[in-house]
Amino acid sequence: MDKSSQYKIFSDPIHGFITVPKGVILKLIDHPYVQRLRRVRQLGLGYLVFPAAEHSRFSHALGALELCQRVLKNLVEKDTTISDAEIKGTLIAILLHDVGHGPFSHTLEHTLIDDFNHEKMSLKIMHQLNKEFDGELTTAIDIFTDQYPKKFLHQLISSQLDIDRLDYLKRDSFFTGVSEGSVGINRILKTMRILNGNVVIEKKGIYAVENYILSRRLMYMQVYLHKTVLSADSLLKQIFRRVEYLLQNGESLHTPSWHLEYFLTEKRSAKKSISDVIMKHYMALDDHDVLISIKAWAEQSDPILRDLSIRFLQRDLFRSTFLPQNKIDKQIGKFTSQTKQVLKQKGLPFDDESVSYYIDIDKSYSEAYKYENESIWILEGKSKAVEFSKAVDTRHIIALTQPVVKPYIVHLKELN
Repeated sequence: MDKSSQYKIFSDPIHGFITVPKGVILKLIDHPYVQRLRRVRQLGLGYLVFPAAEHSRFSHALGALELCQRVLKNLVEKDTTISDAEIKGTLIAILLHDVGHGPFSHTLEHTLIDDFNHEKMSLKIMHQLNKEFDGELTTAIDIFTDQYPKKFLHQLISSQLDIDRLDYLKRDSFFTGVSEGSVGINRILKTMRILNGNVVIEKKGIYAVENYILSRRLMYMQVYLHKTVLSADSLLKQIFRRVEYLLQNGESLHTPSWHLEYFLTEKRSAKKSISDVIMKHYMALDDHDVLISIKAWAEQSDPILRDLSIRFLQRDLFRSTFLPQNKIDKQIGKFTSQTKQVLKQKGLPFDDESVSYYIDIDKSYSEAYKYENESIWILEGKSKAVEFSKAVDTRHIIALTQPVVKPYIVHLKELN
């Protein structure tokens, strides 16, 4: 039998050819829930800053699947006992780890549903798919939820040095053109070992790990928390806040996506659990639902909603200014007064409610390496592992374990 007929090949600019075995994994890739990820941008609104950052959650899922295949093969070659069922379960878990992302990835994660995160939805979807595939995802679910006895399989999916991060750092670096995010993936994968049931890195991989942590910090500063990305995120959230305000006050709005309208007309909650109805409507949403709705809202009679929507479509964004929190607190009155003047000059409403859509105060947060609860371990000798910040011979890694919190205010560009 021709072995090539047992696999499907995907061409990827990051990892080359991705080989997917036919069977349940390929069937999952072809499932509508996974195909939907083609219509969800990996970097949310990052494309408004980095023009080539149009890559999707689908390409990331395939890339993570490829890296997971490589590391599992490497671990088996190093005499780690992993059964075929465990390999299949781990591959399914990494393929579906982001399937619960909504439109524009993280941007609207907490806007449409209260007490929600995409991991909750991913798990809900995996349970649904497990029913459809007659229990073939049971091991994958146990690995995804860290209930499987072999803890290192979950660590490959979610940890301080996991397959998810290795792919998205390399992928996002490539498509944004920010070379500082490029990570030496192959060396890290090749130097992974299992010691006492946990993932460790061989000593010769220590500098690749150091580069990985530095790259993570730089990508947060230059891409994920870029000031213009933050302002675009704020604008989109303000649009949805205005829509909800108008609907709550009895206004009639045309929203082309009835699945999106489902979440706007009544606030949904995932505090206790995610209902089948919420999942059904959520899994019908993608970036296109939001964009077509904003195009419709740009023609509504409400002047604030119309202005915000046109701004988004024409990339007439606000400005983010990083300031110490005490300075923001002192200046907020001045910002508010100036905003009223600008809105008045533009012929827009300038009451307190209207002004609130043009000013936003928030904090950016990044943490390159959490070493206290989820450490990266470096193998020393045959049976001893040392926490990475103690094993590396440069002290700046300790500084990278500290969270970076930067308060900022989003405001009209006309303001000083």
